[in-house]
Amino acid sequence: MTALERLRRDARRCHAAALAAVEPGRLTAAALRCDRAGIRLVRPGGRLVARHAGPVNVLAVGKAAAAMMAAAVTRLGPAVGRALAVVPPDGPRTIRAGVRVVRGAHPVPSAASVHAGLAALDLAAGTEPDAVLLVLVSGGTSSLLAAPADGVTLADKQAVTRRLLRAGADIAALNAVRKHCSRVKGGGLLRAARRAAGVWTLVLSDVLGDDLATIGSGPTTADPTSFADALDVLERFAAVDASPAVRRRLEAGVRGTIEETLDPADPIVRRGRSVVIGNNATAVEAARRAAVALGYATARLPVIRGDAARAGRALAARVGAMGRGGPRALVAGGEAIVRVVGTGRGGRAQHLALAAALGLDGMPAVVLAVGTDGIDGPTDAAGALVDGTLVCRARRCGIDLVRALAATDSHPALDALGALVRSGPTGTNVADLVVALRGAC
Repeated sequence: MTALERLRRDARRCHAAALAAVEPGRLTAAALRCDRAGIRLVRPGGRLVARHAGPVNVLAVGKAAAAMMAAAVTRLGPAVGRALAVVPPDGPRTIRAGVRVVRGAHPVPSAASVHAGLAALDLAAGTEPDAVLLVLVSGGTSSLLAAPADGVTLADKQAVTRRLLRAGADIAALNAVRKHCSRVKGGGLLRAARRAAGVWTLVLSDVLGDDLATIGSGPTTADPTSFADALDVLERFAAVDASPAVRRRLEAGVRGTIEETLDPADPIVRRGRSVVIGNNATAVEAARRAAVALGYATARLPVIRGDAARAGRALAARVGAMGRGGPRALVAGGEAIVRVVGTGRGGRAQHLALAAALGLDGMPAVVLAVGTDGIDGPTDAAGALVDGTLVCRARRCGIDLVRALAATDSHPALDALGALVRSGPTGTNVADLVVALRGAC
C-alpha cells in the first residue's frame, strides 16, 4: 500500500467512525428509559427531563425516521398507541408491525409531503389527554412534512423552495419562509397536540448550533422569526416574484392580518420537551478520535460556513502550512453554500473538495468532504475524496478543473477522475464532515 493509498483508507475510516457515532437508533434508544412506573425522557448523559405513565403516540419524520421509529417502538413496547413514520422517497415501506409508513419528498415538497403533513396533524390532534406525543425529528423534515397555509398552494411552496435553494439560501433563511407558509411548521404541530398530556421531541440535528426552531422548521417549538423576517429572505435572495401568493401572505402577515407562528410566550410552549440526541459536533468529534487512534496529530477546525469554494481553498492552505513532521489531520464539520451557475451539477461537499484539490496539487495529502446523509446536492454522491495528484491526472485527461469550479460543475469532473464518494443514503443526517490528512514529510 502506498502512502497516498493509506491516507485515503484512513480518511474513509474517519468517515465511518463519524457515521457510527450518529447512528439514529442507538441515540434514540438511549434517550428513552422504561420501567414499571412508566417511561422517562433523558438527555445524553442520563439527566431526567420528563416522566409519563400512560400511552404514547409516536411520529417520526426525516432521513433518520425509520431507524428512530424502530428504536422507539422497540424500547416503548406496549406503551405505543398510534405510530406514524414519514420517510424519504427511497425509504422503507415497512418498519415494524403497527407502524404506518408514509413517503414524502425531498428537497422540494410534493403532494406526498402534503399527505404526510395532514396525517401528522391528525395524529397530533387525536392524541388524548392521557397520552404523550413523542416526535422524532431528523434532517429533511421540512420538505417531507408539508401542510400549506390558507391561500398558499403546494405549487407556490415548490416554486419558492426551488428558487431559494438555487440562490444558495442557508437552512435558517429557507425555513423562515417555510414556517410562515405552513400549518405544521413553526410550532404548528405542537398547537395541534394541545389536548395531549405533553409533547416530547427527540432531535437528530442537521443544523449548526442546534436551533430547535430551525431544525425541521420547528414543528414542536416556538418560532422567534416573523413574517417580516420571511419577507426579508425573499428580498435578499431575489425570490419575491417566485410566488405572488407567498408574497401576498407574507405581506399580510407583516400588516398583522394573519396570526404569527407560535410565540415563545404562548403557554402551550411549556408543555413541550425537547432533547438533542446527536449533532454535527458528535460526528466531528468521532472522526477526530478516529484520526488520533490512527496515529495522526489532529486538530479540530472551526465550523465551516459560507462559500464552499472559499472554504476549500482555505483548507488546502492550512494543509500546505503544516510544515514538516509526522502525519497530521484536520477535522471539521459544517455546511457550506454553493450558488449554482447555469446548469452546473454538484453539491456543497463536492464543490469544496474540488476547490481544495486545486490547492493540494503535488502535496502528500487528501481531503474528504461528504454529506453525512450520503446525498450531496442533486447527485448520487455523498461528496468526494481528493488528493494531491488530482490536478495532474485531470491535466492528462484534458479536464479543466478551474473551469469546472467556476461553472459550479464539480460532479462530472470528479466523477471522471474517480474521486466521488458514493455511500448511498446513510439513514442519518447531521450536516457535513470534512477530513484532511497529510502524510509524514
